[in-house]
Amino acid sequence: MKQIVIVLQEAASDIEQGIDFYNAIEEGVGLYFRDSIIADLRRLGVYFGEHRIHLRFFRALASRFPYAIYYQDRDGIRQIVAVLDLRRSPEWIRDQLTAR
Repeated sequence: MKQIVIVLQEAASDIEQGIDFYNAIEEGVGLYFRDSIIADLRRLGVYFGEHRIHLRFFRALASRFPYAIYYQDRDGIRQIVAVLDLRRSPEWIRDQLTAR
Protein backbone atom coordinates (compact mmCIF):
# COMPACT_ATOMS: atom_id res chain seq x y z
CA MET A 1 0.00 0.00 0.00
CA LYS A 2 1.39 3.36 -1.04
CA GLN A 3 1.59 5.94 1.72
CA ILE A 4 1.04 9.66 1.26
CA VAL A 5 4.05 11.72 2.32
CA ILE A 6 3.75 15.49 2.50
CA VAL A 7 6.66 17.88 2.97
CA LEU A 8 5.16 20.79 4.88
CA GLN A 9 5.97 24.32 3.73
CA GLU A 10 8.19 24.98 6.76
CA ALA A 11 10.26 21.87 5.99
CA ALA A 12 10.56 22.87 2.33
CA SER A 13 11.82 26.28 3.51
CA ASP A 14 14.35 24.54 5.77
CA ILE A 15 15.67 22.61 2.76
CA GLU A 16 15.87 25.81 0.66
CA GLN A 17 17.85 27.50 3.45
CA GLY A 18 20.25 24.55 3.51
CA ILE A 19 20.68 24.74 -0.27
CA ASP A 20 21.46 28.47 -0.04
CA PHE A 21 23.89 27.91 2.85
CA TYR A 22 25.90 25.25 1.03
CA ASN A 23 25.84 27.11 -2.32
CA ALA A 24 27.32 30.14 -0.52
CA ILE A 25 30.24 27.96 0.53
CA GLU A 26 30.74 26.49 -2.94
CA GLU A 27 28.45 26.58 -5.96
CA GLY A 28 26.88 23.19 -6.60
CA VAL A 29 27.19 21.85 -3.07
CA GLY A 30 23.65 23.04 -2.40
CA LEU A 31 22.34 20.77 -5.15
CA TYR A 32 24.26 17.87 -3.65
CA PHE A 33 22.67 18.72 -0.29
CA ARG A 34 19.20 18.79 -1.88
CA ASP A 35 19.73 15.45 -3.64
CA SER A 36 21.03 13.88 -0.44
CA ILE A 37 18.07 15.10 1.62
CA ILE A 38 15.61 13.90 -1.04
CA ALA A 39 17.24 10.45 -0.93
CA ASP A 40 16.90 10.48 2.87
CA LEU A 41 13.22 11.44 2.56
CA ARG A 42 12.64 8.55 0.16
CA ARG A 43 14.24 6.14 2.62
CA LEU A 44 11.68 7.24 5.19
CA GLY A 45 9.12 5.34 3.14
CA VAL A 46 10.78 2.16 4.35
CA TYR A 47 11.73 3.22 7.87
CA PHE A 48 8.87 5.60 8.73
CA GLY A 49 8.06 5.43 12.45
CA GLU A 50 11.15 3.47 13.42
CA HIS A 51 13.16 6.42 14.69
CA ARG A 52 13.33 7.88 18.17
CA ILE A 53 10.85 10.53 19.19
CA HIS A 54 12.34 13.92 19.97
CA LEU A 55 10.06 16.75 21.17
CA ARG A 56 6.94 14.90 19.95
CA PHE A 57 8.29 14.19 16.43
CA PHE A 58 10.14 11.21 15.03
CA ARG A 59 13.73 12.22 14.22
CA ALA A 60 15.78 10.69 11.41
CA LEU A 61 19.37 11.78 10.89
CA ALA A 62 20.41 12.80 7.39
CA SER A 63 23.00 10.49 5.91
CA ARG A 64 25.53 12.99 4.52
CA PHE A 65 24.93 16.31 6.24
CA PRO A 66 24.52 17.34 9.91
CA TYR A 67 20.76 17.66 9.61
CA ALA A 68 17.79 15.95 11.20
CA ILE A 69 14.48 15.22 9.53
CA TYR A 70 11.54 15.58 11.91
CA TYR A 71 8.30 13.89 10.91
CA GLN A 72 4.96 12.64 12.18
CA ASP A 73 2.01 10.52 11.14
CA ARG A 74 -1.24 12.44 11.24
CA ASP A 75 -4.34 10.40 10.38
CA GLY A 76 -2.41 8.12 8.04
CA ILE A 77 -0.67 10.99 6.25
CA ARG A 78 3.06 11.12 6.75
CA GLN A 79 4.21 14.68 7.27
CA ILE A 80 7.76 15.98 7.08
CA VAL A 81 7.61 18.79 9.62
CA ALA A 82 11.18 20.12 9.68
CA VAL A 83 14.66 19.57 8.26
CA LEU A 84 16.97 21.29 10.73
CA ASP A 85 20.70 21.92 10.97
CA LEU A 86 21.99 20.09 14.05
CA ARG A 87 24.85 22.58 14.43
CA ARG A 88 22.33 25.12 15.70
CA SER A 89 21.82 25.47 19.43
CA PRO A 90 19.50 23.00 21.16
CA GLU A 91 17.35 25.94 22.26
CA TRP A 92 16.91 27.10 18.65
CA ILE A 93 15.95 23.60 17.53
CA ARG A 94 13.48 23.28 20.40
CA ASP A 95 11.94 26.67 19.54
CA GLN A 96 11.59 25.67 15.89
CA LEU A 97 9.89 22.38 16.74
CA THR A 98 7.63 23.91 19.37
CA ALA A 99 6.35 26.42 16.83
CA ARG A 100 5.43 23.71 14.30
